[in-house]
Amino acid sequence: MTFTTDALAGRVALITGGGSGIGFGIAKAFASTGARLVLTSRNAERLEGAVNELKGMGAEAIAVAADVRDPEAIDGAVQAAIDTYGTLDIVVANAAGNFVVPTAEMSANAWKTVVDIDLNGTFHCAKAAYVALKGSKFGGRFLAISTTRALEGWPGCAHAGAAKAGIMSLMRTLCCEWGKDGIRCNTIAPGPIGDTEGVKRLYEDSGRKELELSSIPLGEFGKTSDIANAAVFLCSDAGAYITGADIVVDGGRSRSRSSAGVMAAAR
Repeated sequence: MTFTTDALAGRVALITGGGSGIGFGIAKAFASTGARLVLTSRNAERLEGAVNELKGMGAEAIAVAADVRDPEAIDGAVQAAIDTYGTLDIVVANAAGNFVVPTAEMSANAWKTVVDIDLNGTFHCAKAAYVALKGSKFGGRFLAISTTRALEGWPGCAHAGAAKAGIMSLMRTLCCEWGKDGIRCNTIAPGPIGDTEGVKRLYEDSGRKELELSSIPLGEFGKTSDIANAAVFLCSDAGAYITGADIVVDGGRSRSRSSAGVMAAAR
């Protein structure tokens, strides 16, 4: 899908976890549609490489090393956006952590680490950006990355599933609280995205690739560009009347799982 090169013209977007994977895919799509960018991540070297690639596309972009678990660091990233560009119109809370471990074997620290990055990090981003997004002349956009697995149960990933479910609840609350301020708050729920480290670790390295593909009606893993296209839509004028939504981009996997459960119950 191709958007016009001015679909996000004039807008400034901050993307956490923006140096790789889905975050960088969104950054490239935003750049190609006219947005100016602030990328954050804990990995400063990766960030610099991402920003250099964006500049090679002709985009305006800066890197701000920050850990979403640290509210002061996220405050600093928001301030850097305002100091550099004078405004902040879009925030994409994309930074996430996950690894497979059965719940009975999960340490308290493992649980805390993932919840801190995924759920608490999203809250810190929202809190830090509220005033700036309220002042956006385009109508602020706060977008968080969720997952359909949050509502299905996610064996081996209880920490990530619970955190993502919390994100979905948080975003629905923000939709209600911040609508009067013109801020649209939505989530995107990706299915397995083939060109990410997550799919490699969770499915390919564990030997579950073919099993996972068999559960997807479209028969293939998604691409970061699929998520990026949804993000551009939601953050452009085309998404102006959408808030409180969870946009599922999973090739039909969640419906396939639901149908399989119904059929099993019928038997």
